[in-house]
Amino acid sequence: MSQVTLKINGASHTLDVPPDMPLLWALRDKLNLVGTKFSCGIGICGSCMVLVNGVPTQSCLVPAVDMAELNIMTIEGLAPDGDHPVQRAWNDEDVAQCGYCQGGQILAAVALLDRNPNPSDKDIDGAMSGNLCRCGTYPRIRKAIKRAAQYAAGEGGAS
Repeated sequence: MSQVTLKINGASHTLDVPPDMPLLWALRDKLNLVGTKFSCGIGICGSCMVLVNGVPTQSCLVPAVDMAELNIMTIEGLAPDGDHPVQRAWNDEDVAQCGYCQGGQILAAVALLDRNPNPSDKDIDGAMSGNLCRCGTYPRIRKAIKRAAQYAAGEGGAS
C-alpha cells in the first residue's frame, strides 16, 4: 500500500491505496464519488473523465499515486446546486438519455469552454471525441455546449 494525498473538488484526502490503483477506483471505492463511472476500463469511452488541473483525464488510466497534489475535479465538484452553465444547458437541451456518460461529457465540455468560450462545431467535435454516448445524443450535446457558451457570456441562451 502507498499513502497519497489527493486534492479532489477543493478538499484534501489522504488515502492508502495499492500503487497501481487507478484514480477511478480511488474515487469510487475509497471516497464514494460514484459520479465518475466505470465503463471500458481502457480509456476510450470517457465515462470516467475527470479534470486534472483543468485538463480532461481518463481516470481509469492514471494511477491515483501519480495524482498527488494535483487539482482533481469530479462531476460532484462542478457545482453543488447544478447551476453551472454547462449543467443548465444540459438540462435545457434534454441531453441525457440513459445518463451514464454524462458526467464525463459535461466535464469535457467545461474544459472546452474554459479554453474556448465560443467553439465551432469542429472545435466541439474535436474536444468531445474522447467521450462516447451509446444513446447517440451527440446533436443535443453540441447544442447544449453552444447554449452553455451563451449562458456563460450572459446571453440567456436562446436557441
